Amino acid sequence: MVVGAGLSVKRSRESDCEAAAADSYIKKQENKKMQLHISPSMTSINISSNHGFTGLMKIKGATRHFSYRTLFHTILILAFLLPFLFILTALVTLEDANKCSSFGTLPFNLLSFLFTTCCSTMSDCLGRRFGPSFLGRADDSGELVKDFYKVLNQVITEEIPDGLKLPNSFSQLVSELKNNQYDAKTFAFSLRAMMEKLEREIKESKFSELTNRHIAASSIPKGLYCLSLSLTDEYSSNAYARRQLPPPELLHVLSNKSHHHFVLSTDNILAASVVVTSAVQSSLEPEKVVFHVITDKKTYAGMHSWFALNPAAPIMVEVKGVHQFDWLTQENVPVLKAIENHHGIRNYYHGNHIAGVNHSGTTRAFASKLQARSPKYISLLNHLRIYLPELFPDLDKVVFLDDDVVIQRDLSPLWEIDLQGKVNGAIETCKGEDEWVMSKHFKNYFNFSHPLIAKHLDPDECAWAYGMNIFDLRAWRKTNIREKYHFWLKQSELRVCWWQNLKSNLTMWKLGSLPPALIAYRGHVHPIDPSWHMLGLGYQNQTNIENVKRAAVIHYNGQSKPWLEIGFEHLRPFWTKYVNYSNDFVRSCHILGWQLSD
Repeated sequence: MVVGAGLSVKRSRESDCEAAAADSYIKKQENKKMQLHISPSMTSINISSNHGFTGLMKIKGATRHFSYRTLFHTILILAFLLPFLFILTALVTLEDANKCSSFGTLPFNLLSFLFTTCCSTMSDCLGRRFGPSFLGRADDSGELVKDFYKVLNQVITEEIPDGLKLPNSFSQLVSELKNNQYDAKTFAFSLRAMMEKLEREIKESKFSELTNRHIAASSIPKGLYCLSLSLTDEYSSNAYARRQLPPPELLHVLSNKSHHHFVLSTDNILAASVVVTSAVQSSLEPEKVVFHVITDKKTYAGMHSWFALNPAAPIMVEVKGVHQFDWLTQENVPVLKAIENHHGIRNYYHGNHIAGVNHSGTTRAFASKLQARSPKYISLLNHLRIYLPELFPDLDKVVFLDDDVVIQRDLSPLWEIDLQGKVNGAIETCKGEDEWVMSKHFKNYFNFSHPLIAKHLDPDECAWAYGMNIFDLRAWRKTNIREKYHFWLKQSELRVCWWQNLKSNLTMWKLGSLPPALIAYRGHVHPIDPSWHMLGLGYQNQTNIENVKRAAVIHYNGQSKPWLEIGFEHLRPFWTKYVNYSNDFVRSCHILGWQLSD
């Protein structure tokens, strides 16, 4: 018991010494920023600072198990850690206020803001600084993106404020953002207004480009105009230029069914010369080739002069004007009657194509409207192919060519193709490697919201191409193709249907002679191998050169004709190599002089 009492007195003295030491330390800390108050029962500790921050620490457990040494170390750590955490929280809050709170400006009452957001700021911002594992919070940067999306959605539905000053560049926008302290909504409005302005400018620029290309494509180059005038003058002054084509002793060849007969309808002398010359150089038996060149009255003299002065021997060439066909009258050709009698039609195609055009639609729709007003679509030469059985009653099979083609391979095998009773041998344009060119169905040519179109046609029916077609005239004469063609060109009492179509803003179809031909030839088309006829060289800049080289006939359909400055440079040589630049008329008229000077 004495020993036990001694130990008890010793422990009591040790406790008194430790308590005295603690009291001494507390007194020393009273004049510092942080103050410590220990309850008499030693079950709680109060920590306060001059900044008004107060914290309470409760110590659970029996007093007899509590170590004053541990308490001392704890108090010492807290004395240094708490001021540091408070200062760090304030600094992070000031630095990342925009990131760690909502979009907008920082509140003016900074002190209030720091205390009210202390906990969330510490968990959010410190968690972002020191990592999710330190404070147990994942990165919430995705919330910032969601907030910004909300602002953008609001800006889309609201009107742009009047008087909003638009910067001229993105760098200027960023500069003004820094200088003027824009909030997120103002920034979004400025960005939207800049984008809309840029879209308008790009669209207007594209419309201008399409307009200029349309004007260039519809115009006659000075060189071609000079060539036609010079040859016409030569026809009147040079008897050799007026000599009969072909000579009288060879007239029987024009109806010889054992020969290969080509029909070319054009008013472009240079283009006609390229087609015939390419046929001469590509044919394995040129002496069996006969070309029937049909032109209009104003071009006849010049066209005749060219082939009279520049024989294409051994190929036989016949030149005839539409005025020399007795069958081509207004009664037989409704298109001819419409051209001559309807001033509105002529004014629509030959007048101002830009006036009254609506720019609110897409650029593709605008381009289609311009292309649909090309004067060639009311040219009788463009509709002549529907009358081939009547124009060549003594022939059984012909190949019809457009004037913007080049022949690169012998075409005599075309006459050996079995059309299986069909009339028109043509390539289909709904399938092929080139998705831009070879993706045409009826829906690309007709307006199926029109009841007459919707009733008779299938929008997914495959389209085919004009430009190089093999026609079986014997089979044709057994059909009503011409009558069906006329039905879609006229209504009762010979009212021109496409004139009605014109008055209804082209609501039935667009473009020229192909849409009514697609209807007229339905059930009479035999598809041929696509390698015979390659399309798109006049509007597809991405044409595969290797495919061009392999094609039997290449077709510059589209606005970018090879004889125009807007033609594609990398595709032009396939055409120009057949131009006779040594010809006196070609040289004097500076044909393609802009190209030769490059």
